[in-house]
Amino acid sequence: MKKDSSLGKYRETLHEIIFEADTPAGKLFDIILIVSIVLSVIVVMLDSVSTIRNSYGGFLVLSEWFFTFLFTIEYFFRLSCVGRPFKYATSFFGIVDLLAIIPTYLSFFLPGSQFLIVIRILRVLRIFRVFKLVQYLVEIRLLNEALRASRRKIIVFLFTVFTLVIIFGSMMYVIEGEQSGFTSIPRSIYWAIVTLTTVGYGDISPKTGFGQALAAVIMIIGYAIIAVPTGIVTTEIARATERKVFTQACRVCSAEGHDIDAKHCKYCGAKL
Repeated sequence: MKKDSSLGKYRETLHEIIFEADTPAGKLFDIILIVSIVLSVIVVMLDSVSTIRNSYGGFLVLSEWFFTFLFTIEYFFRLSCVGRPFKYATSFFGIVDLLAIIPTYLSFFLPGSQFLIVIRILRVLRIFRVFKLVQYLVEIRLLNEALRASRRKIIVFLFTVFTLVIIFGSMMYVIEGEQSGFTSIPRSIYWAIVTLTTVGYGDISPKTGFGQALAAVIMIIGYAIIAVPTGIVTTEIARATERKVFTQACRVCSAEGHDIDAKHCKYCGAKL
């Protein structure tokens, strides 16, 4: 019984350090981890520069293995201090944590020259470590909740835009025709997307007066459309700020984003 109690206290302390940021130990852990993530990504970037790799290849390899061991220990600590390790392992951040360490180990078992292309791809996958930064920024959590709340409105907005580019593209195909570069409706839709988003590559352009007038209308609509998703997300951010989302992580499933007055986790029902 005493052993179980000690183990439970150990897991609780470990969870407090790893998943919480409102204690000195938790803040220190987050700072160390953020610095490690940034440095590990810099190492991967430097390793892709041939001149640097030729001069400091050995140091970069040792650095990569150091960070891999560090993130491996962190990954198993995370699994050991949550009530449902499999649930965390299959969550977004759990998968990102795994992607942060697997490529280095796989490249160790594929040293042959015929696998150089595969190893290069695996090394690039280490860049996914930058996603680990997301879970340590409160502002990202706030933005994430705002995006979730506005996803239906955004979907309706995107569907409207999709409909508009199909209509405008088809009209331009009829007006301009193949002689102006609008060789098909899909290519005309591509032009409508480029014009509506005000990118304007210039690889295709209307030649007739009617086509140019329609293009001007599409450009004006494009400026108006850009403001719509911004307004939707801004409104939801303001609402999320007013709700004062509680950032404490659940000790069972490690989920966050609970209301300030929540007593139980809204994802697994465990007591907070």
